[in-house]
Amino acid sequence: MGRTALVTGASSGLGEDFARLFAGDGVDLVLVARRRERLEALAAELRQRNVSVHVISADLAVPEEVERVIRQVQGQGLEVEFLVNNAGLGNVGAFSESTLSSQMTMVDVNVRALVRLTHAFLPGMLSRRRGRVLNIGSTAGLQPGPYGAVYYATKAFVNSFTEALSHELKGTGVTATVSLPGATATEFASVAGSGQTRLFRSGVMSSTEVARAAYRAMLRGTPFVVHGWRNKVLGFSVRLGPRSVVRSVAAAMNKSGRPPA
Repeated sequence: MGRTALVTGASSGLGEDFARLFAGDGVDLVLVARRRERLEALAAELRQRNVSVHVISADLAVPEEVERVIRQVQGQGLEVEFLVNNAGLGNVGAFSESTLSSQMTMVDVNVRALVRLTHAFLPGMLSRRRGRVLNIGSTAGLQPGPYGAVYYATKAFVNSFTEALSHELKGTGVTATVSLPGATATEFASVAGSGQTRLFRSGVMSSTEVARAAYRAMLRGTPFVVHGWRNKVLGFSVRLGPRSVVRSVAAAMNKSGRPPA
């Protein structure tokens, strides 16, 4: 049986880039996202590289949909050697002014689905003594984020969870890597409403360069990787700076540059 990678959030951005990287290395794919049309178009492109591609349209904010993804993969007898938990949601604005549903959806996608999928496919990797888990965290998870409080907190979870898991997996033949991008040019910013914030207007990395760096780190089994020199400086500074200053800077970066409507 050939090697198989499961990539969530595969219909655009980093997920689409990861899918192309795996296909380029001859790895079969399971593509998961909500937008079936986008997935089918990507699958048709990747199949021309002589890899098998399975498409599963699912909303990972819904626990039953996550379970359906697991059942479909296991029901087809696919052995997931690479798990890329890339799907994620963000939101910019004061927590008290947001809807509860938008905040809980973020928690469900960014945290719950990631944990459930990892728990589902990790035992098979361990039994085969080979596998790679790649979780997409964020430099946001290195600090508190006023006007993005829940999003920043979910990424702090992803960062911490993956780094701890990487330690537990030592000597098993399986590794866990957390990728920490900063502002990245994908659809994420427009969906999250952060495209006009100072953070995104201060400069972004392309999704292709972030995906390539994360992919290489995953193959090496690197536990924790921050992308780009600016983000490395940020990561260093938030550890040394007074927490009050760190909070204030994050708040300023998350505020929109546009006048309120």
